[in-house]
Amino acid sequence: MSVENDSSQVQSLASGSGYPSYPVAPGSRLNVRSGPGSNYPVIDVLPYGATVTLRCQCDGTTVSGPYGTTDIWDCIGNGRFVSDAYVKTGSDGYVVTQCG
Repeated sequence: MSVENDSSQVQSLASGSGYPSYPVAPGSRLNVRSGPGSNYPVIDVLPYGATVTLRCQCDGTTVSGPYGTTDIWDCIGNGRFVSDAYVKTGSDGYVVTQCG
């Protein structure tokens, strides 16, 4: 994934949750899966312009997207995962604790 140090990058703490939030790639309707991989069923689709709150991150299947190729998956809720290749975290690595 490419690292972009964009001063306009959106990062905030979800109201009262203590978890950071990041924007989904512009023009992307992002599949939410039941596990950390493209082999898991799609359980939801996020709308254009969505922001996701990262609870933790883990390894999964490798995906290529607007922010590069990665095997990192972001847990955005209980049993809800999105590929980090579609989330603008500004990092090629983990930005929150690993799931476990």
